Amino acid sequence: MSMPSDRNPGKPGAPHQSWRSRSLWLGKKLLPFGVFLLAATLLVTFVGLAQRFGWIPAADGTATTSTSAGDAVYTCPMHPQIRQPSPGRCPICGMELVPASNTGADDINALAVKIEPAQRRLANIQTSPVESATLTDSIHTVGAIAIDESRQATIAAYIDGRLERLFADYTGIDIKRGDHLAVIYSPQLYSAQVEYLEARRALQAVAGVPAVRQAQSALADNTRQRLREFGVTDEQLAELEHTGAAQSRLTIYAPQGGTVVEKSAVEGGYVKAGDPIYRIAELSTVWLMLELFPEDATRVRFGQTVEATVQSMPSEKLIGRVAFIDPTVDPTTRTVGVRVELLNDQKRLRPGDYAAATVNLPLEPQGAVFDQDLAGKWISPMHPQIIRDEPGQCPICGMDLVPTSQYGFTDQPLPQPESIFVPRSAVLLAGGNSLVYVETEPGRFEIRPVTIGPILADKVIILDGLKVGEKVATSGNFLIDSQMQLAGKPSLIDPARAVAKLKAPGGPLRFDDYEVAALDGEAGRQVEELYTAYFTVQQALAADQKPAAAAVQTLHRAAAELALTSLPEAAAQQIQQIVTKSEHLHHQDLAGARKDFKPISHAIVRLATQVRGEQATKPFTHFYCPMVPEGGGDWLQANDSLVNPYFGSEMLRCGEKVDTFPVRGKPPEKVEKRSTEQAAKVGA
Repeated sequence: MSMPSDRNPGKPGAPHQSWRSRSLWLGKKLLPFGVFLLAATLLVTFVGLAQRFGWIPAADGTATTSTSAGDAVYTCPMHPQIRQPSPGRCPICGMELVPASNTGADDINALAVKIEPAQRRLANIQTSPVESATLTDSIHTVGAIAIDESRQATIAAYIDGRLERLFADYTGIDIKRGDHLAVIYSPQLYSAQVEYLEARRALQAVAGVPAVRQAQSALADNTRQRLREFGVTDEQLAELEHTGAAQSRLTIYAPQGGTVVEKSAVEGGYVKAGDPIYRIAELSTVWLMLELFPEDATRVRFGQTVEATVQSMPSEKLIGRVAFIDPTVDPTTRTVGVRVELLNDQKRLRPGDYAAATVNLPLEPQGAVFDQDLAGKWISPMHPQIIRDEPGQCPICGMDLVPTSQYGFTDQPLPQPESIFVPRSAVLLAGGNSLVYVETEPGRFEIRPVTIGPILADKVIILDGLKVGEKVATSGNFLIDSQMQLAGKPSLIDPARAVAKLKAPGGPLRFDDYEVAALDGEAGRQVEELYTAYFTVQQALAADQKPAAAAVQTLHRAAAELALTSLPEAAAQQIQQIVTKSEHLHHQDLAGARKDFKPISHAIVRLATQVRGEQATKPFTHFYCPMVPEGGGDWLQANDSLVNPYFGSEMLRCGEKVDTFPVRGKPPEKVEKRSTEQAAKVGA
C-alpha cells in the first residue's frame, strides 16, 4: 500500500488530513502487538496467583511439597533395581515406590532392618523357630543290578580238540553242579589214556627188582597226573582203570550250578587248550552298584543296611548290606563306588536292571553305631549277608568270620545326640559364607552368619550361630536382603562385612559363673586324652611347626568318641565343634592350621569350664592374644608359661593370662573381671 502524499495543492486542509491518515495507519499496525502484550501480562498475572495459592508448583524449586525435587530418588521395596526421580508405582509388581533413603531400613543398628507390616504381607515373609532334635540323614540314589563276580566260573577246554556235542546249547539255561556240558574229541587225549593203561600193565608185570618197579610206578603216576591236567575227573579215571579201554572223547562237567550267561563256542568247532566255552554265574546273590559322592561315602560302613526298589518290581522293598566301598575316587565322575549285596533266591532280580536305593547315614563321619541285627554278631568280611551268633568260617568263601564291632557296630543302643537345625530355605549361601535372617523382635530382622553342618533333604544342621527358639526367616529372605542393600548394610552381596562386624575385637572369652563337672570311667579318660592331644597341637603351632598327624587324629578320635557319650548339652556342642574342625587340621599348611586352630581352641576353652576327667589333677590356664585377626584368639595351656600358638616365634610372648580353671567345682574365689586394656600383659 502506498502512503498518502503530504502535498496535495489542489485541496484545502490537506496537511491535517495527511496526519490523521498516518495515525490511523499506525494504529492498525500496532493493534496486534498491543493485544499480544495485554494477553501476556494477564497470563503472567494468572500464573503468579496460581503459584501463590498452590494451584500449580513453583518453577524455581520452592514448591510446597516437603521433598526436594531433583534430589529425591524413589525405589521399590521388592525390586531395589527400580529407581525413579518421582513417586509412583513399581512397573514390575505395582507396589508403591518409597524414597530410597526410607525403605523401611531404619537405622536400628548396623546388622538389622525394620520391615513394615504392609511390606511383610506383600513379600510373604514367614519365619520358623530354630529347633533341636535327633536327626538321621539319608541318601537317595540310583544304581544297577550286576552279577556277583565271586560267583562266576568260566568253563574252558583243557586240551586241543573238536566239540562234538554241546548239551547247554543256548545262553540263559540253568544248570546244576555236575551236569554234563559238552563232549570234546581229542586224539591227544586218546594217546594219553593209552600211555596210562600201558604203564599200569607194565607195572603189574614187573616183579622182583625194586628199582625197576619203582621207576615203572613213577611212570604210571605221571601219566595219571597228565590225564588229570587234561580235565579227566576222578570218576572218569576210575572207569578207565576198570574197563581198560581208552576213549578219544571227553565229557566236560559243570563245576558249579548257575545260569549260562555266555556261550563262546559252537558245536562242531575246534578249540585249543584254554579257549573258553561257557561262562556260568550263580545268581542266588547279586550286586547293586551305587555311585556316591566322597563326602557321603566316608559315612558308609561295611555291613550297613541299604533299602532298594527295583524298577521291574516297584512295590517290593529289598534289603541288602554294603559289601564293598571303593578306596579310590573315580577321576572322571568324582564319585566313590559302593557295592551292595542282595539275596536273589527266587531269581527275580536280573543283572542290568535299575534300582532306586536309600542309604541311611549317621550324621557323624566317625563313631560307633547300633544295628539290632548286627549287635554282638560275627560277619563274613567278604559276604556281609553271612551273619552268625558264634565265630566260624564263611560257607561261601571259607574266610574266618569277624566280630561286627570291628566295623563300628556296638552291642548296646547308644544315646543319639541332638542337633540344632533350621529349614533349608532359611539359609542363604554365598561362597564360603552362610547367612540367615533372625527376627529378634516383631518386624526387626538381623543378619546372622552361621556355621552349617550336613545339609539334609529339607533341613540344615547348624553348628554355630543360632540358639534353639530363635526365629529365622524362611520365606521372603531376599526382600530382607534387598532392604539391607538399600540401607548400605551387610548383605548377601558382601557377607564378609557381617562376619567382620560380629567378630570385631571384644576381648577374651569370659566366664562369670561356671562349675567344672568330673567325668568318671571311659568318658573321663577320653576327655583328658582330648586335652592332652590339644596341648600337643598347641605346642607344635607355638614352635612354628605343623601339627603332627598322630596328635590331630587322636584329638579328632577322642572328640568323636565323646560325641557318642551322654554329656551336658553345652559340653556336647563344644565337642561337636571340635569334631567338625579337627578332622583335616594336619593336612593344612602352617597358616591354615593356625586359622583352623582358633575355633577348636575356643571350644576347648569353653569345655574346660564344664567338664574334666575324674583322674585330673592339674588346673588349666586361659590365655588371650588381641592381635589375632577377627576378634583376637584364646587358647589353653597346662602351665603358666605363655607361648602364643597363633604367631609362634614372630610374637611368642604376646598375650595375657585371663584365668585359671580348676580341676573341678567352682573357681576358688570371685575376682572382678578385668577388661582387655586393664589386664596384665605377659611378655612383650
